[in-house]
Amino acid sequence: MKNANDSRPKMPERRGRRSRGGESEPAGTAPRRAALRLLDAVLRRGEALDVAAHAATQGLPPSDRAFAIAIASETLRWMVDIDALIDSATPQPLPEDVKSRAVLRLALAQLLALGSPPHAVVATALPLVAGGPRRLVHALLSRAQQDAWKLPERASLPPATAARWHDAWGAETVAAAEHGWSAPPPIDLSFATEPDAAAWAEARSLAPLHYRLPRGSAVEDLPGFRDGGWWVQDLAASIPARLLGQGNGRSVFDLCAAPGGKTMQLAAAGWTVTAVDTSARRLERLTDNLRRTQQTAEIIQADIRRWEPDAQADAVLLDAPCSATGIFRRHPDVLHRVEDRQIDELAVLQGELLARAAGWVKPGGSLVYATCSLERAEGEEQIKAFLGTNSKWQIDPVLPDELPQGVTPDAMSCVRTLPGMLADAGGLDGFFVARLRAPST
Repeated sequence: MKNANDSRPKMPERRGRRSRGGESEPAGTAPRRAALRLLDAVLRRGEALDVAAHAATQGLPPSDRAFAIAIASETLRWMVDIDALIDSATPQPLPEDVKSRAVLRLALAQLLALGSPPHAVVATALPLVAGGPRRLVHALLSRAQQDAWKLPERASLPPATAARWHDAWGAETVAAAEHGWSAPPPIDLSFATEPDAAAWAEARSLAPLHYRLPRGSAVEDLPGFRDGGWWVQDLAASIPARLLGQGNGRSVFDLCAAPGGKTMQLAAAGWTVTAVDTSARRLERLTDNLRRTQQTAEIIQADIRRWEPDAQADAVLLDAPCSATGIFRRHPDVLHRVEDRQIDELAVLQGELLARAAGWVKPGGSLVYATCSLERAEGEEQIKAFLGTNSKWQIDPVLPDELPQGVTPDAMSCVRTLPGMLADAGGLDGFFVARLRAPST
């Protein structure tokens, strides 16, 4: 049985407000309405949840904004199973794009995943279907309570994703992915220098300069937040920069750098970093992160398909744009947005960027290619294709002692993190990382 998680945001108690039609709405309707807008942005327009959140939650206080995002996130996480419950209770399936199905999805996510009070869920759901089948929505929510509907132990993946990953990684990995998707992951922190272990006695370290905390920790209240000695970064996401080691003043281009986790790692390791990204908004976050952590880097806003550096660098880290299917635990919207077509298009872009990045590495230097993807087309197949047309380049084998506990090099001497790895410690995001060596001449 799926139980409520007390670490997730709960509905703030507030008075009702007037709707656009003038009638009074129950307290808590506003964040639910924002969650409905978020769901529409993801499923109908294909927007990323974190991108859509700015417009969808505009005007809400922080607690309501967090609650709206939590509702939308849990709806997307459990949507396949919620849809199965809805369809089991209706004589004819509701169309995918009707508002009543969307409202039922949101309401059932609150009842069954977030543990919200049933009276509040029902009262705030009905205004969202004004002009629609309110009786149907009310009847199904009543039945959910009377029949004690429950979610399964594991959240089902969207069928297309499950089939693709089954072909690529096997049934065991699909089951592990469902287990990992069923709850938000723990919080990983990367440190600029080794911290005082006594201050993190309740946390777990799985690698140098790393600590893991259980979900629900308030990041701003953790030791050293204002001092800037650490930043939030999944352990798997820290591997690409780890493979470049200590910089000792050498130069590195961090491509597609924002919001800056790898930039901060590299700067803290003594590299002279040039961070390049096309997004001005994301570079603002990178700048803020550098300021808080007291790290330095040259920041350039540019599209690396057209940008040219003044000189080659000792190393290049390309965290290539990708489908982001590997970070589905943190971003449950991604598996509802990404289809084969997008993966194929991104694979073409990655090949182009990898070829350009290779030209910016000094003879004998290092190129680290990484994607937060569980798709072979964006990982293993990219490296095979690159080496097939660049025969003087070689894989620089990753050694076991360079990696976090429980992660080992793959058959190519690269790194592939999969659902199921470190399961007893909270799991890992899905990543592919390859370290390549440029020809000496």
